[in-house]
Amino acid sequence: MTTHTSTAPRSASHPRGVNRGRGLRAVPFLVPATLLYVYFLAYPMVDSVRLSFFEWSGFRTEEPVWVGLQNYVRLFTADPVFWTAAKNSIIWVALSLALPVTLGLLIALGLNRAMLGRNTMRAVIYLPAVFAPITVAAMWRWIYNPTLGALNQFLTAVGLESWAQQWLGDPTFALYSVFAASVWTGVGFTMVLFLAGLQQVPPELVDAAKVDGAGRWQVFRNVTVPALRPTTAVVVILTIINSLKVFDLVVGMTGGGPAQSTQVLALWSYTQSFANHTFGLGGATATVLLIMSLALVVPYLVWALRGDDR
Repeated sequence: MTTHTSTAPRSASHPRGVNRGRGLRAVPFLVPATLLYVYFLAYPMVDSVRLSFFEWSGFRTEEPVWVGLQNYVRLFTADPVFWTAAKNSIIWVALSLALPVTLGLLIALGLNRAMLGRNTMRAVIYLPAVFAPITVAAMWRWIYNPTLGALNQFLTAVGLESWAQQWLGDPTFALYSVFAASVWTGVGFTMVLFLAGLQQVPPELVDAAKVDGAGRWQVFRNVTVPALRPTTAVVVILTIINSLKVFDLVVGMTGGGPAQSTQVLALWSYTQSFANHTFGLGGATATVLLIMSLALVVPYLVWALRGDDR
């Protein structure tokens, strides 16, 4: 009995020592990645916030001049393009949460069952997600070409000539035309995330619900949706972040035109800094974009984590 009692504390403390040793051995592998993250991501973000309080053209021959909050005052009171860009960014986020997320979930549900050619269909739907955004922009510019584009040619062929439009040249349609390309390239990634989440749905719960007489809708609402809560949180957060920072598609398809109708905050921040040489206003726009991202993501993340704790 004495021998057993004396060896118990050593055996209990052994795992803690092993874990501590493993953690120390991981440090050398984490340091390079941490340094790269700080240098290429964290530092530029902090420096952009700093520049928002200065007036600077970006040339080394000129020193930044401290102006305090004047850049933000100019942004909110004397820059009509900023409000257009902010409105378009909000519209983009709302549409992204409504369409690609919903379509991705529906496609994932359809392709989560046994059927002929299931893997091929998954690959085909996911394929656009691997294309570079600027490549997608070039493809869709050709599709939307008013004279030779595939869309207007198709509408003419089926007798709907009146529906043919200047899809990227009309301020009424331009933003939504660019967004359609975003849906095409983004729905596959959302589908893959939901497919991964559906694999975690306990089949015994589904079988038990069916035994109790639950229909497909009841199983989906009471079993599948709660089980997909962590996946949905990831999808929503990634969708919000990617929507707010959309840049490549807009640059490649419209450049923010016509008449700034497709301007978004990320592109306007770039334009202010590198085209207009007003890095202070560009930094202020980027800071507003950062605040918007945190204001949308953090409350939802807190709500999702509280739901998991319950």
